[in-house]
Amino acid sequence: MTNKRLWNIPNILTLMRVLLIPVLVFLAYLPEFPWQHWLTAMVFLLAAITDWFDGYLARILDQTSAFGRFLDPVADKLMVAAALVILVQSHHTIWMVMPAIVIISREIAISALREWMAELGKRANVAVSHIGKWKTTAQMTAITVLLVQHPTLNYLGYVLLYVAVVLTIWSMLIYLKAAWPDLSQSD
Repeated sequence: MTNKRLWNIPNILTLMRVLLIPVLVFLAYLPEFPWQHWLTAMVFLLAAITDWFDGYLARILDQTSAFGRFLDPVADKLMVAAALVILVQSHHTIWMVMPAIVIISREIAISALREWMAELGKRANVAVSHIGKWKTTAQMTAITVLLVQHPTLNYLGYVLLYVAVVLTIWSMLIYLKAAWPDLSQSD
């Protein structure tokens, strides 16, 4: 792969998303100042927007690459996990911890499933579904709203987070069902 193909706009946006993770964490843990939570939420929102935009640009500009296909889902999972860790600390209740565990566990399980299916040459069987895209939208919106840490918005954030959890479980079941014929085979 040429450097031109590697360093295209979609890949730069994906790398920017990875680089925004320490910024997000830094802002969240600074001593409190006015607008801190709004700024933290906006950094996460910017990262979430690049998630949609990098894929869109890669398709429109025909700039897909192996590096981008690898880094994009990794960046998403790192970004979401970092934000959920921040939220678990600031909203330290079972109502935040359980969704965070479900979401992070699902991401690990599906990543492992996709890797295993790829080894079998059946990666397409567990490609991203429409439910997975809805899950990501609900999840990113919920996390953004919850990072604002505004009492009025927290209710909306929790509702969206639980919608994301339902979609998380639903999409995981879809992927497991698609992979079940291979998972249930004996060696």
